[in-house]
Amino acid sequence: MSETVISVQNLSKQYRLGMVGAGTLREDLVGLWYRIRGKEDPYSKIGETNDRASAGESDYVWALRDVNFEVTRGEVLGIVGKNGAGKSTLLKLLSRVTSPTTGEIRAKGRVASLLEVGTGFHPELTGRENIYLNGAIMGMKKSEINSRLDEIIDFAGVQRYVDTPVKRYSSGMYVRLAFAVAAHLEPEILIVDEVLAVGDAEFQKKAIGKMQEVSSGSGRTVIFVSHNMASVRNLCTRAVLLNNGKLVFEGSPEDTITEYLNSHSTPSPVNKWINGSPEDTAAISLTETKVVNRSVNSPFFSVGDELGIRFQFQFNFDISKEINLSLNLFHVSDQIILNSVSKREKVTSGEFTREIIFPKNLLNNGILRASIMVVQDGVKPLYYKENAVSFEIQDKREDSDEWFGDLSMLLIRPKLKWE
Repeated sequence: MSETVISVQNLSKQYRLGMVGAGTLREDLVGLWYRIRGKEDPYSKIGETNDRASAGESDYVWALRDVNFEVTRGEVLGIVGKNGAGKSTLLKLLSRVTSPTTGEIRAKGRVASLLEVGTGFHPELTGRENIYLNGAIMGMKKSEINSRLDEIIDFAGVQRYVDTPVKRYSSGMYVRLAFAVAAHLEPEILIVDEVLAVGDAEFQKKAIGKMQEVSSGSGRTVIFVSHNMASVRNLCTRAVLLNNGKLVFEGSPEDTITEYLNSHSTPSPVNKWINGSPEDTAAISLTETKVVNRSVNSPFFSVGDELGIRFQFQFNFDISKEINLSLNLFHVSDQIILNSVSKREKVTSGEFTREIIFPKNLLNNGILRASIMVVQDGVKPLYYKENAVSFEIQDKREDSDEWFGDLSMLLIRPKLKWE
């Protein structure tokens, strides 16, 4: 049976906005007295959900509320959710940077954390000295650190600056060295926040490869937070979704990502907007988008169907303008699949409708979304809507008879001519 290395039970974290402590000495002492007696802090019974987008009546908010999950040895757990969902708070609790208000965390083994740029580094010490400092904090002997020193420096790619104080490092160099230290000093549990996004593409690829090696090769556990859905999908073996401090979904990375994206934008072949919405301008409004199946009369779409996305605008121009439309198509992982630009044309006030056509056997199955932009004279954006429409392409049996292997990683799946 798989060994559980992290167990989170009824974990909650409460903060009081604008305050350090409870706010008054009396409230702090009351809370302390209740905890000494083994009773629940009375201030833990009040507070509101942590919804950053809306005003509340209470100064107390729950950054996390009654979170429960377990992680087994060798597992790579992804944590996804919008900004303010509680992801960083959860990692700080797992890393023992802060303590929970209620609940408990049980972890087996050493924990190495990379929560923000420069985590655990002393700015006045050199890169080399900080490697030894971090190793000592993790309980490693100097001989153990010596044996991995060259490998750490080489992985980080900071050979020239390793004897320079890290306060003079760029944010990218900071992250490179911090990750190299955390990954190579052999912690049983490696916790990585969104900080990897600071690095360049080459380093991100190396870091993800190293995390895969750490988990699969030596059976160590990785907890990974990222807004890059492609990284979560490719790296993680399981994922959880947080929303307003609560764990609302747990499952495979693909299912969790789909749930996350659907919770913010419900897939629908038709979207309608009322003129005057925040995306609308005085000159342009997008009144409707619609996805149509041009192959068969059906509300469903498959790989073998020809699809069309229809955009209907209302233009309010005093004079004629030369415009074109620019469409970006995205995969469920937030990777951009393609961009397509219409030809320029003169338009005046009134209704304006155009349809972009995708030939059959081009797009892979999955959930897709499109953004649309109106551009004047080829250079001046007049209007942009990020999530103009989303839809799902299904994979029928006849669509995949000629394909072999795992097709889920493909963004497009065209049938090309071979000679």
